[in-house]
Amino acid sequence: LQESNRRPFLYDCSTVERKPVDYKSEDGEHEVQGSDRILAAAFSASGNYFALTDDNKRLILFSTKPLWKCLSIRTVVRRCSSLTITHSEDRILVADKAGDVYSFSIDELQKKGKLELGHLSMLLDVAVSLDDKYIITSDRDEKIRISLLRAPYNIISFCLGHREFVSRILVLPSAGNLLLSSSGDSTLRVWEFEEGREVQYCDLTRCSPFTGESAEKKIAVSRIISCCPGNFIAVLCDSLPVVCMFQFDTASKQLMHTQAISLERKGLDIAFDASLGLWVLQEDKDKIIVLYRLVEGQWQIVCEDEGLKKISTILREDLTPLQEHLSGKNFYHDLYKSTNDDMATYLSKKRERQEQLKQRKRKNVDENQQSKTLRT
Repeated sequence: LQESNRRPFLYDCSTVERKPVDYKSEDGEHEVQGSDRILAAAFSASGNYFALTDDNKRLILFSTKPLWKCLSIRTVVRRCSSLTITHSEDRILVADKAGDVYSFSIDELQKKGKLELGHLSMLLDVAVSLDDKYIITSDRDEKIRISLLRAPYNIISFCLGHREFVSRILVLPSAGNLLLSSSGDSTLRVWEFEEGREVQYCDLTRCSPFTGESAEKKIAVSRIISCCPGNFIAVLCDSLPVVCMFQFDTASKQLMHTQAISLERKGLDIAFDASLGLWVLQEDKDKIIVLYRLVEGQWQIVCEDEGLKKISTILREDLTPLQEHLSGKNFYHDLYKSTNDDMATYLSKKRERQEQLKQRKRKNVDENQQSKTLRT
């Protein structure tokens, strides 16, 4: 909703100019036209900016106050998996599926992206420390890397311990030297990230309200959010219709599990509002959004709320295209490492990705050398 008139701002990515159909990527391969699906999005810390990327490799930046306005549309090199905006609000950091992070200036809106760092594996999330000193990246191969933001080639530490892909990372607002991470190994972990030291390990299967076959599923996390008043943390599970609620104790540096909220359908996204309400977008066409509030120490569903009614109406009437994406497949299912006989295939594909990365680097070096030769 726009701040000045409380009306929704609607932006249709399908109306934005696309690359030509015969466009080739930097690898020399023909691009496959996307469906304009949004892959990643984020607000800045102040809420003044909002950025998104879609599967047509566009990075779109908006200002949000006093009215929403599109500031720039730029092209990213590859399809992205995550993005974030620095706390100083001068750069957008975009992580892609090839393992690279590019930065895009907010002050120079037409400036192309700059390559900042690279992993040998698909990147799943990117974050920055509260003081913008560090850039933190997590990948499919269980690693969390801490690098200097001003000089990303300078690696400060690794946070190692997860046994599957690291899906989400969050620098805790109430303890700026601590990082919370989630993984396909069904765990949350708290780290003193500058030292790469694990502080706490939390098994999400013990927090789940489900029993039987559902309880045996590996739990991946699709979203982690925090709310400073009360130090509440909400964790949205990808494979189960549940939101796990925690409270962080700054003195002991420990997460305390307080509640597991069972949803009627799979959750798609979660967000806290300024009045400590927890909003849940779910895979339910009749009840697409629900609201929870803290009542006597427990998060309880709200049935009568004017804000809820208004937003529910907007989603039903104005966001009809959203209905088409309410039964998408589990994204994280394909990220789990193969076992037994399939392990050799997994390792072979990993070696292929590493060799492709080396070839791209050699190609860039050769082009740079040729350019220098022509200039001399």
